[in-house]
Amino acid sequence: MAYKLNGNTLPVDRAFTHNNVQYPRNWLQLSTEEEKTALGITWEADPVRADDRYYWNGELDNPKALEDVEAVDKDGNPLWVQKLDEETKAMVNTPVRLITKGLKSVKIAEVNHTAGTILANTDWYVTRKTEREVDIPENVVTHRAAIVTEANRVETAIAKVTDVESLINVMENVKWNTL
Repeated sequence: MAYKLNGNTLPVDRAFTHNNVQYPRNWLQLSTEEEKTALGITWEADPVRADDRYYWNGELDNPKALEDVEAVDKDGNPLWVQKLDEETKAMVNTPVRLITKGLKSVKIAEVNHTAGTILANTDWYVTRKTEREVDIPENVVTHRAAIVTEANRVETAIAKVTDVESLINVMENVKWNTL
């Protein structure tokens, strides 16, 4: 955001000259809107920038894809990758289609990661219950159930969205902090 005069930015706290009149460095802060307007000084807000998590290059007219897309080369042929067998760290003979994840997949993974991270704090109660048959406190059971319920609710809502604005609305209304 900046003051402009004849298309030029006027830095705050810097003196400037207009029509052979020198104005002191604090003139923009001390002058009224009427005085600024009389000189032709305008206020220009920064352009609205879209959220880069949902839009390419911060441009509202360039949303990222919602759905997963199978990658293709310049001729439209499918792209394949060799799958790595994690156990043996060797390539599996069956190639797998290369998929570019869409926003829905990315956000569902994000929700599941967050839920898992929150649940990890109380996983020891579950382990203790399994190994030593010590009951899990009721407030912990309730809290864990609420986390799972919220994750399921958000995942279902994400799956139903049809545009980026709806997805943003879903993600802004996740209620981890209130559980």
